[in-house]
Amino acid sequence: MNDNPENKIEQDENPVEESLSPEAEMALDPEATLTLSEAERRQLELLDANNRAMRAQADLENYRKRVQRERQQDSRYALMPFLRDLLPVVDNIQRAIKAAEENQEAASLLEGFKLVEQQLQSALLQHGCEPILAVGETFDPNLHEAVSQTTSDEYDAGKIVMETAVGYQLHDRVVRPSQVIVSTGSKE
Repeated sequence: MNDNPENKIEQDENPVEESLSPEAEMALDPEATLTLSEAERRQLELLDANNRAMRAQADLENYRKRVQRERQQDSRYALMPFLRDLLPVVDNIQRAIKAAEENQEAASLLEGFKLVEQQLQSALLQHGCEPILAVGETFDPNLHEAVSQTTSDEYDAGKIVMETAVGYQLHDRVVRPSQVIVSTGSKE
């Protein structure tokens, strides 16, 4: 055996184990590998939780917008049931006016009914309830209800000849469709 100090130095300069990169050390150490996969798992869980939180926030915002829209529509069309109940009264007043016009003895009564009808019509208009135009218009099943058909030389086929009951709409919704008689065209 050589106790030469120079040999000893040579042995120290060439160590048996070389230093490894951190990745190589983790690959050799099973606990380090578990820690890396644990960190990756935690990162994925964090991303998933962030995605869920963002979706929940978006759902909440959509819900708020939908509720606000529904509230606006509810307030806009809140009068609909009342108007449906009131329209037969308007019809009866109009019938009374027509009957009074035929009877000359009821002239003062006729004037009173005309004033009441004007007040009702202006109140309806003030709240966005307007009569649906019918006579001379093209039949629209969304606005009109056909009660019958008749031949007409004055109106083309599909046009409304006569209105038997006035229809009304509140803003853009039909409260009651107009009941109409539709032309089938001329007899020829």
